[in-house]
Amino acid sequence: MQQIIYFFIRNRNFLLFTLLFIISLLLTIQTHNYHSDKFLSSANAVTGRIYEIKSGITAYFSLGSENKKLLDENLTLRKELEYFRENFQPNTPDTTVFPHFSYYTARLINNNYSHTKNYLTINRGERHGIKTDMGVISDRGLVGIVSRVSKNFATVQSILNTNSRTNAKLKSSGHFGTLIWNTKDPNVVQLIDIPRLAELTVGDTIVTGGKSVIFPEGILIGVVKDYKPDTKDDNYYTVDVALFNDMTSIEHVYLIENSYVEEILELENAAGDVE
Repeated sequence: MQQIIYFFIRNRNFLLFTLLFIISLLLTIQTHNYHSDKFLSSANAVTGRIYEIKSGITAYFSLGSENKKLLDENLTLRKELEYFRENFQPNTPDTTVFPHFSYYTARLINNNYSHTKNYLTINRGERHGIKTDMGVISDRGLVGIVSRVSKNFATVQSILNTNSRTNAKLKSSGHFGTLIWNTKDPNVVQLIDIPRLAELTVGDTIVTGGKSVIFPEGILIGVVKDYKPDTKDDNYYTVDVALFNDMTSIEHVYLIENSYVEEILELENAAGDVE
């Protein structure tokens, strides 16, 4: 306490000057409109900057929850779109059938893309309704297929896997082929078995073909980067497809379940037994 008193005694002149200066400044601001406006404008600028910094910090730390909200909203929209596809009846007969697909969300906790047989791990498992052979996509396109499931987690066979085979097609012409990966580039996969009569253009969009029980038709994959005759059969093209997905930086995914998969497979197996 004594030190504080000594401080005021030693600096009394400076403290008195400061007090009188503040009083005079306040009186000037209160009695002159110009100075008052300038002060308020400066104060607002400083306050606004402080709030802006605070908002930026708060927004940064809330990115996780905001991403979760967006993911849930996208999931709802996908479900509504699927419901519309199933229940909308056009005036004319349509031979296109949309199986019933359900969607789930998940987050990647591990991602391999530098090997020849790459897998991803997600934070969802049996207790969340996840099953093997579910399709996996992101907001930008195809990711892979669920290969193994535990109680709380699941592994996904990436499309960057030499065992991966996915039915895909040219969106413009509808010609089908099989999507594989030659292990050279994690951003480029190959579409094989495209007939030479198909008209190809660099930049054409590639989507899922829908001729499987895993993925619905029309899921985005990528665009034609290059194409050349197949080395084994020159009646077909091998197409390099630049992926829409950056497979090295995926964080959130959607899982797709076809509710009719068992019924379809049972029917197809029965047909095979008859033959």
